[in-house]
Formats: sequence, structure tokens, C-alpha cells
Amino acid sequence: MDKNTVEWEEEQSRIDFITRLLSEKRQQIINDNQTAKEDIQQLRKGFWDDVTVNIDEPDEVIETYASIKQQAELLAERERSYGQFDKLVDQYGRQQHSPYFGRIDFVEDGKKESIYIGIGSLMDRKKEDFLIYDWRAPISSMYYDYSPGPARYETPEGEIEGEMELKRQFIIREGLLKGMFDTGVTIGDELLQQALGSNASAQMRGIVATIQKEQNKIIRYKQNKILMVQGVAGSGKTSAAMQRIAYLLYRDRKSITADQILLFSPNHMFMSYVSSVLPELGEENMRQMTFQEYAAGRVEHEFKVETPFEQLEYLLDHTEDRWYSDREKGIQLKAAVALKDQLDAYVKRLEDKGMLFKNITFRGRKIVSADAIKGSFYRSSGSIPNRVESVKNWLLSKLDELEAEERTKDWPEEEAAFLSKEDYLHTYKELQSHQNFDEETFDDFEREQELLTKLVVQRAMHPLRKKVANLKFIQMKKLYHQFYEIVKSNGEEHWYGVADYTQAAIEKNQLYAEDITPYLYLKDQIEGRRVNTDIRHVFVDEAQDYSPFQMKYIQQLFPNARFNLLGDYNQAIHTLFSDVPSVLEAKEVNEDTERIQLMRSYRSTKPIVEFTKPMIPGGEKIEAFNREGNKPRLHKISSDAVAEVEKTVNERLKEGYETVAVLTRTKKDAINLYDQLKNTIEARLIYKESQTFEKGVLVLPAYLAKGIEFDAVIIPDASDKTYYREEERKLFYTACTRAMHELDIFYQKEKSHFLEQIPEDLYQKI
Repeated sequence: MDKNTVEWEEEQSRIDFITRLLSEKRQQIINDNQTAKEDIQQLRKGFWDDVTVNIDEPDEVIETYASIKQQAELLAERERSYGQFDKLVDQYGRQQHSPYFGRIDFVEDGKKESIYIGIGSLMDRKKEDFLIYDWRAPISSMYYDYSPGPARYETPEGEIEGEMELKRQFIIREGLLKGMFDTGVTIGDELLQQALGSNASAQMRGIVATIQKEQNKIIRYKQNKILMVQGVAGSGKTSAAMQRIAYLLYRDRKSITADQILLFSPNHMFMSYVSSVLPELGEENMRQMTFQEYAAGRVEHEFKVETPFEQLEYLLDHTEDRWYSDREKGIQLKAAVALKDQLDAYVKRLEDKGMLFKNITFRGRKIVSADAIKGSFYRSSGSIPNRVESVKNWLLSKLDELEAEERTKDWPEEEAAFLSKEDYLHTYKELQSHQNFDEETFDDFEREQELLTKLVVQRAMHPLRKKVANLKFIQMKKLYHQFYEIVKSNGEEHWYGVADYTQAAIEKNQLYAEDITPYLYLKDQIEGRRVNTDIRHVFVDEAQDYSPFQMKYIQQLFPNARFNLLGDYNQAIHTLFSDVPSVLEAKEVNEDTERIQLMRSYRSTKPIVEFTKPMIPGGEKIEAFNREGNKPRLHKISSDAVAEVEKTVNERLKEGYETVAVLTRTKKDAINLYDQLKNTIEARLIYKESQTFEKGVLVLPAYLAKGIEFDAVIIPDASDKTYYREEERKLFYTACTRAMHELDIFYQKEKSHFLEQIPEDLYQKI
């Protein structure tokens, strides 16, 4: 029996032992969990039996409160323990199939330890030894950062140095050892080949076994306030971000929770795509939203708000619109931090003149005029938000006076006659509670009528009070409209057309996507900033699609947060028509920034990466992972593109691919193509950013595929008449780089000039 066979059997024997131990521990926890569940049910059922309730005397009230609090804390503690049990059951269940993926033999001060690394820790309680280390533990970092030889890792107590004698990687499936590699590199190609060569799953895989050294730096980074990652398509940016979140929740588990981490995602399909990653790593999902959702929640009651995807559709499909060139220019101007400075100057001007308010009316009568509010505002001192707060309190006191006055009029008494039985019963109970009824005064009609008219007036005035409390007396729309009037009056000619189309939209109660950030910024400067101090870490994926102004604004929203920006300026889609630098390139975001570049692409086969490199400036610097596959195919067709696409889709499905994406240029193109395919192919149309990711054949515009990978990608029309504008180069590149294994591109007559510069030996002509 040779050495390799002996070591294989030894490792399998250890896996068998660990698997049995995990099974025993899991079953023990399940048994304990059942006992805990019964205890919780019993506690809930008998909650009030064990509480002393007495509220006759002050001392007894305090005693009652303490008794209730003690019982509630006991119940909460049991429920927390039950939740932890559940997490362990899930973790041990996952580990039974694949207990660990790596091993290093580390010698420190002459003492050698074999360190096995997996998705969670496992301890031998008898010997107080770790049988498996969590991949996020400090000692595990050596697996990702070093080859055999001198190695070190950081602990809270300081740096530990020693010698790594062995680095071994495992492929374990259902408790059986399928592969074992001793390697001198970070992660052996064999392991990556197996992980990356399979089909794309319905959700993104969190493969901690394949983390590379440069990705590990991102995951464990802890220096500057802003971490900015520029990574080429398929370099593992999103995977590293999700694993970083898992690492932070592990490292800082005593001080932060998943609710204190926020991920800004590009769309809902992306959200569903990454939704399983953290649970697979044994952590709760962080908060996740799009910037559009945050913004729309604040302005949708004021405007019909355009989404970034609607803006992109306009730019791709409405070149004949009379506002088109002005909108292109406006998108650029409104993306720059210089607009923030202009708005700051405008707000400074409003301190002395120009604030706009609404009349306060009640039942068709003007109660407080806009001029009176304006006078109150300018008689106040301090910042604009402080003055607004002062005016709000003044108006609420005016409404108190109005309410007292209205109760003396006839209309409340008349409307009280139409109140419901429930309202009368409520009034009767209120009189009883104040002991206004006794045997002599039971028919005290006058007191009852007084309460009923009070109820009527309060209800009538409630919407008005709510509007005043929410600062609706400020003419925010008109203030934003006025800003552009002032810009024009300043003689800035490049703003003329931009100001005109913006004002025209405001007058129709429309807010374009490029106006969302400027409008919210102005609103916050006047009403007072709405900040979230609880969020500790903000992750922005596809950060290249955020403008410098937008990023500055987001930083203000979360003053206590560290920021993690991930993207690729070669995939900038929502800034296609702007010359403003991507936020990944802009210098004004923050000086306290660490920039990391990822130049190696893992998603696509080497032939696909080599094919896409010439499409973009600097593409020659991209390094393809050495995974072979078929060259991309360029199909020149005469007319019936639908039949050719249908044929190719069926071929890919027969080859066993689970996700086949047909990526069109626009939503209209996707709908038209789907309508022609749906009777012969079981496909799903994705045309809204709110839709979720699923396996199968998907027809969708390319911009909705951001951040997602597919086994096979088909581009149904790459003719020069379709992709001819230079501004769309990045959109086309993004579409091509979604493919993991197969890429088919169709065109009629002449192919897009984006393809002309690609050497013919890099693709197949069909």
C-alpha cells in the first residue's frame, strides 16, 4: 500500500469519525430542542400564573412590573437558546455532507497541529481541542494567504508566527472523500475546476473553499472607512462581499447583528440570486434594498418617480425625443458633486429670502396664509431646519386654538348625530372612567355631547395635524423648480435646456431618475437630515452605476457606517451616457479609502474571457482562469433570427445546461422575442427589476442581468444597426460576460463594430 493510499484511507477514516460525531451532536441538539420547545410552550401557557399582579398601591405596582419583567426575560432567554439550537442543527446537517474542505499542518514553537477548516467550528469537549475550525477564525486565514513555508496569523493578543508544513485541499461529497490535493498555491486548480465547471445554480454559491488570496484580503479587511473594490467581470466581487458580511457577523458577533448591515443591490432579481448565500454559511441575511426603493419611499407621494431602468430604456429607445440631448447633458450635470455645491449655495440664499410655503386651510377656509408662515420663518433664527421646526410648533399651537374654536360651532354637533354605535360606546366608557356618571348624572346629555363634538373635531383635524407634523406646509416641489430658475438666471448656458426639461417634468409631477438624489438632498437640507445611526456597514454592489453625488449623499445617510463599494467601471450601465467618472474612479468620494483591484476572471471559460477582453479599453490586463471550453460562436443569419435562437436554446438544454439566458438590448426587444418563442419553448420573460431569479430559459434585457451568471448566454441581435453607439459598448460587454460556459451571438448583414476588433481565431464562425 503506497503512501497516497494510506493517507487517503486515514483521511476517510477521520471523515467517518467526524460525520458520526456530527450526527450524534445533531441528534442530541434535536432532543434538547424538543425539551426547550416544550418549556417555552409551558412558559407561554402559564405566563400569568407565575406573575404577581397587584396595582392597588404604588409599591405593589412596582413589584408587579418587576414580576412581569422577570417572567418575560426568562421566556426571551429560552427562545434565544431555542433559536441557537436551530442554527446548530442546520450547521451540523450541512457539515455532515462535507465536514471541511482544507487542512494545514502548522508548527509553532516546535509543536505541530493539524488544522482542519470548514464552514463551521466543531470542538472535542473532552480534550478541549478544535476538530474543525470555522473558515473565519484568525488561524484559518493562513489557508488562504500562505503556501507551505513561513506563515503567520493575527489574534487579539498579537501575531503568531510559525511554519506551515502542509496545505491540503479536499473535495468531500455525502461524507465520501472524492478528491485530495496537496498544493503549494493558495487554492489548487483542481478544486476551482470542479467548483466552477458545474452548472450555475438557482442561487449563488458561497464557496468558501475557493476563496483566493486577494479575495481573502477583502473579506478580512479592517483598516480604512471605505473599501473600494474594482473587479473585472467574474472576479468574485459579490461572492467576496457576501463572505465578508459572514466574516463581520462572526468577528463582531458580540457587537453587531445582521440588521446593522445594509446591502444596496442593483435589482430584485439580484437580491433573490444572493439570498441563500448567508444562510448557507450559517448566518442571517443582512438588510437588502435598492437605492430606488429607499428614494421612492420618501417621494412617491409627491411625484411619479422614474426608475433607473426606465431612464435607461428612454436613453436606448427614444433618441428622436426633443428632450433627448438635454437629458443626456442633464444626467451628466446632475451626477457631479458640483451640483451639491450649487444646492448648498441655494440653501444659503434661502436663509435670507425665497422660501415658499402653502396656505393652511380647514373646511375650505384659509386658517394661516403662506405669507404668515413665511413671516414666522424669517422672524426665527438659526439654521433652516431649526426654523422649520419652530414654524411647525407654531402652526400646531395655531391648530390647538382652531380646534377649541371649532368645537363651539354648529357643524360638529350636526355631524355627531351620524357617529357609529362604537363611537357612542367609547364616549360612554370615557365618561365612566372619569366618574362623570353617577345615579344623579346618568342622563348628563350636555357632557356627553361635549365629548362627541370634541371627537368629531379631532377626527376632522387629524389629517391637517399630520400634514403639518410632516412639514407639508413647505412647497418642496416649487423650491426645486425655483432652483433651476435661479440657475438659468445666473447665465449658465449649458444648464438652459436641462433646467427647462426638469421644470417641465416637475410641473407634471414627474421626477426623473437623475433628479432623485438632488431633490432628496435639497429636501434634507431644508427639513433636516434623516440619518440612520444604527447601520454599521453599508455594501454597495454594482457601485459603478452610482454617481459621485449619489455616493456622497448615501454616506451622509449612514454617518456611523463603514462602506464597501464593489463594481467594475467597464460594466457601468446607468452611467452610460455620462462623462462623469465612475464612483470607482472618482477621487472626491473620501480620502480615507482603500482601493483593491481584482484582475482575474473566474466565471467564464478561458475562451469566453479571451473573446471579451478586446471589447474594452485595458482589457488586455484581464487574466483568465485556466478553464477550457468552447469558443464563442458568431452566427451570421439571413432573416429568421427567432428560429435560430430557438434551435440554439434547445441545443444548450440538451447539453444539460440549467440556465440559458437570451439577452436583448431593451425591454421592448425582450417582450417581442418572448412573444415569438413562448409557444415553442418553455421560457420566462424578465422585464421588471422586481422579478426573481430562477433556473430555466430566461428572456430579459441585458441590463437586468447585472451581477448574475448563466450557464449559456444567447445574444439574439448583435448587428451593427442594433449596437452602433459607442455609449453602449459597456452594455454589450456586460451581456457577453454573463456566460459561464457557452456564448452564442447572432447578427444580420454586418456585425457590431464592438466585434470587429476581436481576432477571428478567438471565435467560431457559424
